[in-house]
Amino acid sequence: AGLGEFRIRDLNDEINKLLREKGHWEYRIKELGGPDYARIGPKMLDHEGKEVPGNRGYKYFGAAKDLPGVRELFEKEPLPPPRKTRAELMKDIDAEYYGYRDEDDGILEPLEQEHEKRVIAEAVEKWKMEREARLARGEEEEEENIYAVNDDESDEEGGKEREGEEGQQKFIAHVPVPTQQEIEEALVRRKKMELLQKYASETLLAQSEEAKTLLGL
Repeated sequence: AGLGEFRIRDLNDEINKLLREKGHWEYRIKELGGPDYARIGPKMLDHEGKEVPGNRGYKYFGAAKDLPGVRELFEKEPLPPPRKTRAELMKDIDAEYYGYRDEDDGILEPLEQEHEKRVIAEAVEKWKMEREARLARGEEEEEENIYAVNDDESDEEGGKEREGEEGQQKFIAHVPVPTQQEIEEALVRRKKMELLQKYASETLLAQSEEAKTLLGL
């Protein structure tokens, strides 16, 4: 390391030149029928050198590996994690992924109940404070009747209003309700049709239908 940057670079270049020449002679010996020294020969010198990733053939030895600009070349960036395929991502999606098993551990439900009680207590306390403030100002208003029905709504809906005993609230039936007499008449008509279908002939039934048509029934 004390030789200086330029001297170290020159020596490293000379070593690589000799290694290339050595490789050419090994290839030529094999070509002439001799042993393959590239495969069976000693590689101590080669193992001491270090190649830059992506630049095969040139090696750095000893202090040359710590030269400015060379050290950074050997620092490999970590490879990015491999991206998962859609099928691999779908393997982790289950009921727990959508939160359906959040209450199975018995921890969340008591916390929710405690929070619900606290919110209800705060709402009641707020209502009491507002009511006391209105009473203090003499502005107590009659509580709104949630069961009351406006006449306009009953007319628009077309329902039937039925009144109970005096003092009871009024309720609206939003569908037509048949009377007892209408129910009895419908039962009688149904019974007649069953008897006609059971005992009357097809001709009689056709005549009956024709008579109903003429009478507008």
